Amino acid sequence: MDANGPLHDLLDGCRRLHAGGLLAASDGNLSVRLPNGLIAMTPSGVPKAKVRLEDLAHLTLKGEILSGRPSSERAMHLAVYRAVPEAKAVVHAHPPTAIAWSLARPELAELPSDGLPEVILAAGRIPIVPMAIPGTEAMGTNLLPFLPAHRLLILARHGGLCWGEHLDEAVGGLERLEQVAQILWKAEALGGAKPLAPSELEALRALRAKLGPRII
Repeated sequence: MDANGPLHDLLDGCRRLHAGGLLAASDGNLSVRLPNGLIAMTPSGVPKAKVRLEDLAHLTLKGEILSGRPSSERAMHLAVYRAVPEAKAVVHAHPPTAIAWSLARPELAELPSDGLPEVILAAGRIPIVPMAIPGTEAMGTNLLPFLPAHRLLILARHGGLCWGEHLDEAVGGLERLEQVAQILWKAEALGGAKPLAPSELEALRALRAKLGPRII
């Protein structure tokens, strides 16, 4: 078994998000919970397409930095890991269309995706977390009311965040978020997205509950 497997997964996640246009320059941050309980996180100020194994920072669940220079937005990651024992990975990226929804429609409490059966089954509701100044502790505390019920979130005026039981789940959540946001944007341009009937929503949400909480 490769002891560095989770770390290589972290690098793969960085490149996947960068290639998908969800990260620019040194934006965003990714982390994994290691088997020894420590958190490995992407470094501050390094473009995600160029992060190397030796660049990764390591810190404790309490936030003590053991090596490297972790992201200044680490409060979000630590808040998730502390509140959700099953969380093994946290990904924060800047999906453009998802951010645009929070800019243009600040009154929204969640992404209006109740017309998309696949989203309901794969992710459930996607709440919009109130804005916090980047790098502050509020980035973590603002998440707490949404945990552990929600794994995929929009951070108002800032980006998206997904936690999962493995890195693929968390990275896939951000990819899905941007795809959904783009579909809804195009629907708005065509006259507005129409929700499913209440009975259909009820049936889909019941099926989602049976499928479990993972982001699919």
